Amino acid sequence: MARIRPLNPNEVDNEAKEIFEDFLKERGNIPNMFRTLAYRPVLLKTAFDHFRAVLKTGTVDFKLKEMIAVRVSQMNECAYWLSSHTAIAKGAGVSEDTIREMENKLKNPELFTEKELVALEFAEVMTTDSNNVSDELYNDMKKYFDDGEIIEIACVVGVFNYFNKFNNALKTDITK
Repeated sequence: MARIRPLNPNEVDNEAKEIFEDFLKERGNIPNMFRTLAYRPVLLKTAFDHFRAVLKTGTVDFKLKEMIAVRVSQMNECAYWLSSHTAIAKGAGVSEDTIREMENKLKNPELFTEKELVALEFAEVMTTDSNNVSDELYNDMKKYFDDGEIIEIACVVGVFNYFNKFNNALKTDITK
């Protein structure tokens, strides 16, 4: 059970209602995390805007961004984000086998491109110890991604670590 009750649309200000309406149009629901953030409208708006910018802009393939989101959420054991982003990743073309084998990707490398393997490794190291991104790993990233794309990938990792930890700590209920 959630530690903080998510707010309903009739309990929020107009700016939050607009964000809620965007979610309803896109997903058919309002994610409980954003309903919880609505207690602080400025945090709701900045989190929403940042989330959108990270996932919906740039040149890194959306499928890869979703793979990274799922892998970070697996590592953080975040049931909340795994619930929604596993489904989104599948919709973006990531197979069930690929999702299941992300943790063991080196045992089943045929499920991944070299580019995906490098990006997932970067996400894992950044999640466990961001001070330990080696020059070798960074140089591998540079083989496949330009500077802007590396920034995009780092932002996906960062935003999902933030959201995972927020939802785990507050025991946010999975959005139905």
